[in-house]
Amino acid sequence: MSTLFVAWQAPGPTRAWFPIGRLDASTERRDYVFRYTHGALHARDRAGFKPLIAFPEFDRRYEADELFPLFKNRILEPNRKDFAEYLQWLDMDPVNADPIEILGLTGGERQTDSLEVFPKVLKLPDGTIRCRFFLHGLRHVSPAARARAEVLSEGESLQVAIEVNNPATTYAVQLQTADCHMIGWAPRYLVDDLRAALLEHSTINAKVQRINRMGAPFARRVMVELCGGVPSTFEPMTSDEYIVLGG
Repeated sequence: MSTLFVAWQAPGPTRAWFPIGRLDASTERRDYVFRYTHGALHARDRAGFKPLIAFPEFDRRYEADELFPLFKNRILEPNRKDFAEYLQWLDMDPVNADPIEILGLTGGERQTDSLEVFPKVLKLPDGTIRCRFFLHGLRHVSPAARARAEVLSEGESLQVAIEVNNPATTYAVQLQTADCHMIGWAPRYLVDDLRAALLEHSTINAKVQRINRMGAPFARRVMVELCGGVPSTFEPMTSDEYIVLGG
């Protein structure tokens, strides 16, 4: 089974994000389960979150033999003429493209709502974590940093640093080149766990996995792979807000 979480952004000045749901999916077995997490209750109590129309009860376990429309509608239709280019940006084979993996990489973003999808980060048997994501915020960095990003090469190492005074989120995870250009950020869903891991003296490394130029939007320009060893007691995404409600 693959696991995705759903985050909701609160309206108003804080624009805070809350993980509110979990999707467990097996595309091979056509088995899909959605449940709310305790983060949905936190979002309800702190920011007025209400259950999604597609999933109207907090404590219910929703099951289906095909991907729920809420998620399916966030993936580019295969019959679109630009679908092959879309998968190329994601570094995926058109024959074996997994919709769950597509959602995890793209975030399932839509301008019509305040939801974002992200994959569960797993600790591997060797005690490491590994994940891929697109660099965030490239359009917001300095002109010099954007120019440096234009000459990144695949396989190039990047430095990982915790930012403690980000105006939007307070804490953030910066990605920097070896020559000290801050070229963007890791996704917000990684911030808490990476900060906790680094405080435990973990060794977290990053590298450029793929470069998309030739018409790719800023949000799909630079794919990053992050990996590193973490303490034996550290388990990512296991705090209360990620624990499911009901059965």
